[in-house]
Amino acid sequence: MTKTTKILTDKFNRQHNYLRISLIEKCNLRCAYCMPANGVPLTPKHQLMQADEILEIAKVFVKNGVDKIRLTGGEPLVRKDFSDILKKLSKLPVRLSITTNAVLADRFIEDFKKYGLNDINVSLDTLLPEKFNMITRRDQFKKAWENIHLLIKEGFNVKINAVLMKDFNEDEINDFILFTRNLTVSVRFIEFMPFDGNRWNRSKLVTEEEILDKVEEFFGKEHLEKLEDERNFTSRNYKIKGFKGQFGIISSVSNPFCDGCNRIRLTANGRIKNCLFSNHETDLLSALREGNDLEELISNSLHKKKKVRAGMNSFEKLNDPKKHSNNRSMITIGG
Repeated sequence: MTKTTKILTDKFNRQHNYLRISLIEKCNLRCAYCMPANGVPLTPKHQLMQADEILEIAKVFVKNGVDKIRLTGGEPLVRKDFSDILKKLSKLPVRLSITTNAVLADRFIEDFKKYGLNDINVSLDTLLPEKFNMITRRDQFKKAWENIHLLIKEGFNVKINAVLMKDFNEDEINDFILFTRNLTVSVRFIEFMPFDGNRWNRSKLVTEEEILDKVEEFFGKEHLEKLEDERNFTSRNYKIKGFKGQFGIISSVSNPFCDGCNRIRLTANGRIKNCLFSNHETDLLSALREGNDLEELISNSLHKKKKVRAGMNSFEKLNDPKKHSNNRSMITIGG
């Protein structure tokens, strides 16, 4: 592995070896927490990264120490040249992964295998078709559900990401965990986070503490097993004793994990965000097209990274719409 250079090290000595690349702003679902009800203005096609440009920018990061790349969207599988992009990136010395809603996943099984993409995160916020239709504004539950089982059957490392919202799906926490009883799958519960257009407020938040209380009450505290957290973890992981799978909690709001952050985000229009919560962006695509040096831009961006959530280090700041309403909608960030 290429040693992480100072270019990818911020002023808090956090080393960034994980690049999340958004391939497209479009999606075949319309999840309420991700996309405003009236949609988002789409970036003109000529301002989006082309396949070769994605590769060239990725090469700069890999040269400086990135060894993991996750493909995101929008919905990355909607992009018509997805397979070509995957093929190009597969030649780099990195571990490839993807976040998808799984609706189109069956079409790409062979490509995933051929190009070494084994880690698949599936966004699924409910196990009930009627709720799925409500949150996504699309009738695609059956297809997504079938493809999740197909991916597990085909031996992929599958994680299911569920964004929890009070009075909507927190009553399904234990049902999600029961899904891990006989299947080697991980379910991760994600705290509802503030982004432009998703009407975030603290009252909708289901915290890490509340999740664990529900789990212990249902399964019994003695059956809950804490697992060792990964290096640079985002998810604090657990399992129910005797279950094949496991579950985790991504507590970006109530118990953030910023101290070990190693992630950089590249948007579909070629801008890097040094933090999911930050509205500061650095345009790499224009620099690439003009033949300018990218390393200095990357280094400057990471040097500006705040210690915690782009400076929103309290609930009071998170509750202030002015702090996050000028950030992108989640669909145009890539998660």
